[in-house]
Amino acid sequence: MTLSHLALAQFRSWPRLALELDARPVAIFGPNGAGKTNILEALSMLSPGRGMRSVAPQDQARRGPDAGWRIRATIDDHAVETGAAPGEGRQVTIDDKPAPQVALGALLRLIWLTPTMDRLWTDAPEVRRRFLDRLTLSFAPGHAEEALAYEKAMRDRNRLLRDDVRDERWYRVLEARMAEAGAAITRNRQEALARIMQAQAGAETSFPSARLVLLAGDGEADDADADSIAARLAAMRHRDMAAGRTLTGPHRADLGASWGPQDMPAALSSTGEQKALLLSLILANARALAPERPVVLLDEVAAHLDAGRRAALYDEITALPAQAFLTGTGRELFAALDGRARFLHVEREGEASTLTDEG
Repeated sequence: MTLSHLALAQFRSWPRLALELDARPVAIFGPNGAGKTNILEALSMLSPGRGMRSVAPQDQARRGPDAGWRIRATIDDHAVETGAAPGEGRQVTIDDKPAPQVALGALLRLIWLTPTMDRLWTDAPEVRRRFLDRLTLSFAPGHAEEALAYEKAMRDRNRLLRDDVRDERWYRVLEARMAEAGAAITRNRQEALARIMQAQAGAETSFPSARLVLLAGDGEADDADADSIAARLAAMRHRDMAAGRTLTGPHRADLGASWGPQDMPAALSSTGEQKALLLSLILANARALAPERPVVLLDEVAAHLDAGRRAALYDEITALPAQAFLTGTGRELFAALDGRARFLHVEREGEASTLTDEG
């Protein structure tokens, strides 16, 4: 899959932007607040969900919640458009036909890294869970539908718990739905982690390889057996009723990571090591998706990396069969990409971003 054209209208700081794209990495540089990340966010909206900033559609319009915005792209031979009219939710069309957001996941495989993700290993489990599900979605576009089915059944179960409903028949029906979808979610996550670790093991890289494990909410290894999930939900009903919500299941899972001969937990590593581990996963994700030619978005990627690690990262990026977009405050941060990348200089004029293509 190849992204050959991107056009923005009234998106964030961009009144208009049109880019013709090729296989080269794209290094976007300029001062803080110029609008570099807004280009990456627009690209991230070519996937299901709320994009890399995880915000509501009305908050992405350049002139506020009463305005609309639009993104157009060409992916292989497909014309893709997504946007939101004033006061409305996000819509998607593919080849001029309305499509669900999940259809985007099958069309383009997107991977991203943002500065907020630098705290991944020390942040709350829900942050790692979102990161894991984004990785999983890149391999299994249907993962989003399984997650939606699980969340719907869990909301209904939580309503019964809060209303102190005691009829076991209602719970059995909803718990069976949760167990079926939850088992699929767990299988998808486990398969994604296996592919990531396989891609790490098969690559020559200067970035450390992480040993990854999917953990249940109680810190034990999670399982993908529907009967086991259903039994756990049934056993937890009384405790869940006291809490007014479901306290066990894939929605409580966590991602565990360690590295090195001593199995150093990622959370106890230095800031630089944590960033290197995170980049290792992103690069492995891209390598594992090589046949689909993914799009990799790396926002402020040079942070916490010394010159040697930056050069190694750029070598790996140019070797990948992927389209990569990187941002940074100065062109000097991408010096090791000279002759191998396209450089875009972004500046801010008043409330609007402007772009100079430096080739």
